[in-house]
Amino acid sequence: MIHILSIALLPILMIVAAISDLMSFRIPNWLTLLTAVLFFPMAWLTGMPLVEFGWHLAAGAILFVAGFALFSFGLFGGGDAKLMAAAGLWFGTAQTMPFLVATVLAGGGLAIAVAVWSLIMTVFEIHGPGENTRLVRVARKIRPKLPYGFAFAIGAIVAYPQSWWMTGAA
Repeated sequence: MIHILSIALLPILMIVAAISDLMSFRIPNWLTLLTAVLFFPMAWLTGMPLVEFGWHLAAGAILFVAGFALFSFGLFGGGDAKLMAAAGLWFGTAQTMPFLVATVLAGGGLAIAVAVWSLIMTVFEIHGPGENTRLVRVARKIRPKLPYGFAFAIGAIVAYPQSWWMTGAA
């Protein structure tokens, strides 16, 4: 039962975060905190070796610092930064890069989809005389919001099968 829980818990939490972000453009603090806190009993219950545990803590700390650097430059929301760090606890240093690469690819796809959708909606809003002037003004204003929690969920689900939880957990 513990093994099934250790396999299912992070993907479920990440899916909940994605749904929340898609619906409200917010990732609740309680959900991020729950994701981070549940790592600790699961690591203990599954018998994660102490050295491995240390690498997981290091990954979480590194992603926490990186996430807040991105937040401070306005590239990430605060919820995104915290969720990335919480997920880092679950991935450890061995799977952090596959998680981040899958997340970036999913985020890029999401950004393209949102940009195309915004452009389509902009085109449908423009009609009548002076279209070009309006188009230029609207095009400059296009800054669609990205529910990046969705990208984190995709990244986590793609990287999870190679994680310690699937390959090394008892």
